[in-house]
Amino acid sequence: MSRPFPAVSVFRPIWRRNFSASTSKRAIDKLCGSAEQAVKNMKGPATVLVGGFGFSGVPNTLINAVRDRPDIKDLTVVSNNAGMPGAGLGQLLESKQISKMIASFIGENKVFEKMYLSGDLALELTPQGSIAEKCAAGAAGVPAFYTPAAYGTIVQTGELPVRYNKDGSVAEKSTPKETRTFKGKEYVLEESIFGDYALVKVHKADKLGNCQFRKAMNNFNEAMAKNAKVTLVEADQVVEVGELAPEDVHLQGIYVDAVIQSTGEKQIEKLTFAKDPSEMLQAGSGDVAIRRERIVKRAAKEFKDGMYVNLGIGMPLIAPSYLPEGVEVVLQSENGILGLGGYPKPGEEDPDLINPGKETVTLGRGASLFGSHESFGMIRAGKIDLTMLGALQVSQYGDLANFMLPGKVKGIGGAMDLVANPEKTKVVVTMEHVDKKGNSKILADCTFPLTGPRCVWKIITDLAVFDVSPAEGLTLTEFAEGISVDEIRSKTAAPFKVADDLKPML
Repeated sequence: MSRPFPAVSVFRPIWRRNFSASTSKRAIDKLCGSAEQAVKNMKGPATVLVGGFGFSGVPNTLINAVRDRPDIKDLTVVSNNAGMPGAGLGQLLESKQISKMIASFIGENKVFEKMYLSGDLALELTPQGSIAEKCAAGAAGVPAFYTPAAYGTIVQTGELPVRYNKDGSVAEKSTPKETRTFKGKEYVLEESIFGDYALVKVHKADKLGNCQFRKAMNNFNEAMAKNAKVTLVEADQVVEVGELAPEDVHLQGIYVDAVIQSTGEKQIEKLTFAKDPSEMLQAGSGDVAIRRERIVKRAAKEFKDGMYVNLGIGMPLIAPSYLPEGVEVVLQSENGILGLGGYPKPGEEDPDLINPGKETVTLGRGASLFGSHESFGMIRAGKIDLTMLGALQVSQYGDLANFMLPGKVKGIGGAMDLVANPEKTKVVVTMEHVDKKGNSKILADCTFPLTGPRCVWKIITDLAVFDVSPAEGLTLTEFAEGISVDEIRSKTAAPFKVADDLKPML
């Protein structure tokens, strides 16, 4: 009887011959002699994905090579932020090579803010988690997806200015986004990003293009590297093929087109060292420090043993310093850390290890590291038990406004994602009860653009603690020493009930 397939022995010599030939002389060598050579075929207009968070994982060698090619212009750059004046992407803003930014955060980059508000630059301000997922989805060939982040905000309704006129009027607004209800919850349709080029920073890369990240330098780099038509990688170390163990490859060579040796010193945006919690609270007069300490100490009591917690910039980041004895929590960071530690001692700082505030930090025992797309997947899925954020305003039903003031833009960051699943993640706001002018920050309705609707679970101020219900509103549960209910009412521009078991803040 004839065989339907040849015997295995027929294939074995062919397999051995092909395999041995490929190992003796490799046809694939993605190592490029210089950054200038790597970008020689790059041209605009183009969509360029640039990895990095703060100064961590920023491909500065490749950015500098683009800066030195002024003919590469009319770029739409996708990045969490745009560096600082004279550093990183800040240089491409100043050289006018970037015509549009898709970013989540302006931060302290005054050049970025000024160019946007004066009409010299278009800005599509996008939640940080949505940027990460838009890149990851595009990398997977998925053209769009639904997310709970930004529902009920000006990002969803299309009221966010994309470009201003020179006179300060709005020339172009964002496009309203489609919404849909799934299992009783509202979601926003986000279209994926598809990049022409990606500029990426890694720790190690071999000539096949296999790459490894170090500490928290992954952030947006992995998702962006997998997305673009042409991915250019710069590495701290270029190694021989085989030096990276297969299980230690974080970015596979199939996604990479060219590898260069990174040059120059790594920078740290906010060098921060370990110090006494009372020193971290110092800001302005002694009264301010006293009020902030009261808020932070009370906020720390919200941590329960075994919780996974995400903390916003400012007072929330100080709260773990006052953890109750015997309570252990695991801190999660949007830039790809689970098990965030405290600030380092002098000499222990690491430019590849920063927190959401761009400050140098350490890792706790048992920590793990990953990309921003993974981090925000945890957040949106409700795996985080509690998130603690600052606020500009909170409404009586828990609407949160914390990203935009009239005439000032710092950015959304990860806040819209962090408050997108209040059914599973408790949202605690820490803030002073009134602003610098004495106006209440707790209102019947927020007057500033919302970060999220009906998402706040508890408000902790220097005067009081409120429980918040999206249906029933505010309930005063605690008061600060020496503060009466009448005084709290006089400084709260929203109605509230008083709990039967009202007690002093401890």
